[in-house]
Amino acid sequence: MQSSLIGKIEKAKRYAQETDRITFSEFSVEFRGENDRYITGYKEGKWHCSCHFFSSWGLCSHTMALQKILGNMLPPEAQTTQYDTSQ
Repeated sequence: MQSSLIGKIEKAKRYAQETDRITFSEFSVEFRGENDRYITGYKEGKWHCSCHFFSSWGLCSHTMALQKILGNMLPPEAQTTQYDTSQ
């Protein structure tokens, strides 16, 4: 393997451990819930989910799970909800 590629692999390993280097500005995922699959994402500063609960409350278990998974990789305004989800 070329030494330049080895250096890039090592840098990638380091970056993967330093998640504060990453900030998602938008994304979309298919979330496999207990009852169905939902399109869940973040775009233009707002969370979105195709589940019925989200349409009424503006948050759901799918968006809250993504907040916990992605943590500091989200912009600050996407990391919290108006409800305490720390438990």
